Amino acid sequence: MAVAFVLNGRPVNAGTPGASVTLLQWLRARGLTGTKEGCAEGECGACAVAMRRTDAQGRTRFESINSCLVPLAAVHDETVVTVEGIAPGEGLLHPVQDAMVRAGGSQCGYCTPGFVVSLFCEYYRPGRDGFDAESISGNLCRCTGYRPIADVARTLPAPASNDPRLTELAAPVSPRTRIDSGHGLERFVRPTSLDDLFRCLGEAPTATLIAGGTDVMVGVTQKGDRHPVVVSLAALPELRTFAVTPDAIVLGAGLTLTDVDEHLHATPEAAIPLLGQLLPLFSSRLIRNRATLGGNLMTASPIGDAPPVLLALDASVTLASTAGRRLVPLREFFLAYRKTAARPDEVMIDVRVPRGAPAIQRFYKVSKRILDDISTVTAAFALDLTPDGRVARLQAAYGGIAATPIRASALEAAAARRPWTRETIAALLPVAATLGTPLSDLRGTADYRRAMVGRLLEKFFAETAPVETEPEKVAR
Repeated sequence: MAVAFVLNGRPVNAGTPGASVTLLQWLRARGLTGTKEGCAEGECGACAVAMRRTDAQGRTRFESINSCLVPLAAVHDETVVTVEGIAPGEGLLHPVQDAMVRAGGSQCGYCTPGFVVSLFCEYYRPGRDGFDAESISGNLCRCTGYRPIADVARTLPAPASNDPRLTELAAPVSPRTRIDSGHGLERFVRPTSLDDLFRCLGEAPTATLIAGGTDVMVGVTQKGDRHPVVVSLAALPELRTFAVTPDAIVLGAGLTLTDVDEHLHATPEAAIPLLGQLLPLFSSRLIRNRATLGGNLMTASPIGDAPPVLLALDASVTLASTAGRRLVPLREFFLAYRKTAARPDEVMIDVRVPRGAPAIQRFYKVSKRILDDISTVTAAFALDLTPDGRVARLQAAYGGIAATPIRASALEAAAARRPWTRETIAALLPVAATLGTPLSDLRGTADYRRAMVGRLLEKFFAETAPVETEPEKVAR
């Protein structure tokens, strides 16, 4: 089956590629070389293109994504805009391009097209009111030319009322349809229902499942990984649910991280402070527009950002197969390095966060950069105190200190019913020192990671201790 989509306003037929051909490779081979390859792993944004999407409020918008991490077959039936298609006509400049020219927002110029695409998406963002620094968080200028680019972002005008893009955005986004594309020994399938998915898995039980593909495709572009059969979960409505029940907040495993963020912001009763603190630190906007919560959990990386947060929230996941569905507490989900409790025939349907979580919540990420970086150690804490300042409930989890993300059960038990004071923290530090089995790597030594376990606990206390427990601070 041929892959067909709309590219810069025109329908195109891209043939029958397998999963290893990326959108970026195809665009450049077609002569659209404004889309650059920089890192080929989603960190630089030189390959940014825009896609039409629907936000949590049902509005159509443009989203920037890394085309280096998207299989060409995955854009079947989609709308793609590259930097060559942004201008309104031959010899004309889009307002974003004109502003970049006037501000001198380019040095070597290599990164400029990616910035233009991200700013194009920001220009048309529904409800835009002021500058959102996240809009260009995934774009890297190697010449450190951020100031004029940021100036452009801060001063973007509102689109003109007769802007033809507004008419385009007024139209709804069509649902993704089924695609079954193959080339040589590779096959890419995108089913549109769970029954369809299970049929695919019955035919190819060793198929590689992808949602956003931001992890799997790094192996393809960086290591030359090849997957005979790739099954995309992106068109399964069962994985894109969002609901608030009396007992839990239900997050579809196929929702992108951007979707999750928007749903939580649009639903006050679904506020989850830990997730609100996590998401801005999770890679970049370009990645979050593709990456999914379910994919981050199924990857089972010991340094994944989401697992400690969801462990500290006592979350569970729903797994489904032809045999039915089952609910697995997340604390029982991670079995070993990159190994989960999900059977080969199961797919994650949703993540369930219990309502009534402890009120005091903090997420900490130790990394070499604040944004768009892999963590060295992460920690998530959720705490309730009694009226007299004792620990009524502490839920804590860490990443980066063992082969799997871990729930700090020993720490929680040791803290129970103790007063939330420096003396209690001092008593808890030896317990924290026994957690996990840290290893040394390029991001940090085992000793450094071990030290961070205790330091993050101390930081949590410093930010949450009742004022009366710290008279020296009051005196100063």
